[in-house]
Amino acid sequence: MSITEPAYQQCVMPGCAATFALDDVIFRCRQCGALLDVRYDWNRVEVPSSLRAFDTRSTAVGHDPESRANASGVWRFRELLPFAPLEDLVTIGEGKTVLQQADQLAAQIGVDAGRLHLQYEGLNPSGSFKDNGMAAAFTQARRLDRRRVACASTGNTSASMALYAGVTTTKSGRPMEGIVFVGGGKIAYGKLAQALDYGARTVQIKGDFDDCMRLVQQSADRINLYLMNSVNPFRLEGQKTIMYRVLEGLGWEVPDWIVVPGGNLGNSSAFGKAFAELKELGLVDRIPRLAIINAVGANTLYQLFNDRGVRFDCKCKGQKAVADHYRHMAEEGITAKTVASAIEIGRPVNLSKALRSLKMMDGVVRQVSDEAILDAKALIGRYGFGCEPASAASIAGLQVLLREKTISPSDRVVCVLTGHALKDPGVTVAYHTGDRLPAAANANPPITANADIEEIVALLEG
Repeated sequence: MSITEPAYQQCVMPGCAATFALDDVIFRCRQCGALLDVRYDWNRVEVPSSLRAFDTRSTAVGHDPESRANASGVWRFRELLPFAPLEDLVTIGEGKTVLQQADQLAAQIGVDAGRLHLQYEGLNPSGSFKDNGMAAAFTQARRLDRRRVACASTGNTSASMALYAGVTTTKSGRPMEGIVFVGGGKIAYGKLAQALDYGARTVQIKGDFDDCMRLVQQSADRINLYLMNSVNPFRLEGQKTIMYRVLEGLGWEVPDWIVVPGGNLGNSSAFGKAFAELKELGLVDRIPRLAIINAVGANTLYQLFNDRGVRFDCKCKGQKAVADHYRHMAEEGITAKTVASAIEIGRPVNLSKALRSLKMMDGVVRQVSDEAILDAKALIGRYGFGCEPASAASIAGLQVLLREKTISPSDRVVCVLTGHALKDPGVTVAYHTGDRLPAAANANPPITANADIEEIVALLEG
């Protein structure tokens, strides 16, 4: 179709590349069924000539739209995701994160001082990176005046969506209603508590995340729900800004590696798009490499990319390999299973976009065991950055890449920590007390003592 606006939607497949209007409520290409991007005619958008222009943005909170946007770690970069006018932007203060130089952790895992950084997204309002994407997706939902929003979730998505639904009204002033589909027994209580407390209607499905994802998409078609999973391309526009803040934290210098957990593959998809656009605009001179880390029990991308050789640029072969793999999973009754509930996904919806990011960023995919994830999580926590299990896959994966010499100790590496430790505290307590892994390498079990001062002094001084 003919596109007259500077922002529009486009099929991700180069052989199709069909375009659709910005306000067309679709989540897959009508011609080939592939995922969609939000795209921009940059010649019609006012973009700064240097990323350093963003240094001048005030983060002081004010009541006017511009002050509120500048206080957001998403919307202070609004020229790089210019699909909505300033007055429509939804924000609750997401993205106020600071890139952390992790020298103590680096010394423990064999990275040179000053070369390991942690992008800790647990400081977002709902405690995870999802808030970046929800700020953008709710902005689009508000533009469209959609009242009912829905998602399938293993936890973080539901918490974030419920929070934003609770504080956002439609363009016509009506309160929004959040609806969450969760799998039976497949959500951490810390995350479920958030969805319930924020007022979302929660539907517990007798199935896993993949069943929930299928059903929420079918429901969106049947009863006019606006889908808030990362199949919604506006979600990924918000998640691009995680990389802008990484660059900001490095003085606008590009790192050598970005390491990120791989679940539904929204982050890795967004990161590749972010750097491709920055390179196209001449705002960076190079693109970092990408490492996506699967859990062994939820390793679809690892198997497809490493074992079956699926790549973004071999569409026909890739589609057949993916279909064969999913058929094998169904026939054998294979479902995702990992302690890292946030990445416990067997059929990642953003698979094609993640493959594109791997191509653009010369990426690699690795898998790590639950034991390695929990050991890495304890190590991260010891040095001050408590995170959910899925986050720790990035450090566990970095350790693998260091051992195999894919990453060198002198490389500048950014590991993304996706969510807060209190998202799944039961796993943490079980690890340290021995209820889950009696031989846990980095356990810090509590000491039992009688209510006697002499015994306590002896224990603490011994």
